[in-house]
Amino acid sequence: MCDRSYPKKLAFQYLEDLKTEFERVNGSQIETAARPYAFIKFDTFIQKTKKLYQDTRTQRNVAKLNDELYEVHQIMTRNVQEVLGVGEKLDQVSQMSSRLTSESRIYADKARDLNRQVSVLRFSR
Repeated sequence: MCDRSYPKKLAFQYLEDLKTEFERVNGSQIETAARPYAFIKFDTFIQKTKKLYQDTRTQRNVAKLNDELYEVHQIMTRNVQEVLGVGEKLDQVSQMSSRLTSESRIYADKARDLNRQVSVLRFSR
């Protein structure tokens, strides 16, 4: 359909524009089409749109690519922020685990001391 060097995003945008316009103009007639060339008049729109998309350096096409690039940039930024957020949460969990381990040792030491005190009290009676 196009050269390998042609930007894929523009090629898909071209097809999307054709689809949108075809459905807008002929949407109600699609089911009732009986002859093979029922929509031949749509070819004028196809040719006009094709000319718009042929030069990838036009301001219109560059703007479309920039919009797409901006969307990808936004998605990647969100993904990086989510990964950083997960990393921060893992650090918090690690710190909480360390504190819990430390407090468990303190609890075990105190429990041992209390058991000794109870044993001494029982023995001295």
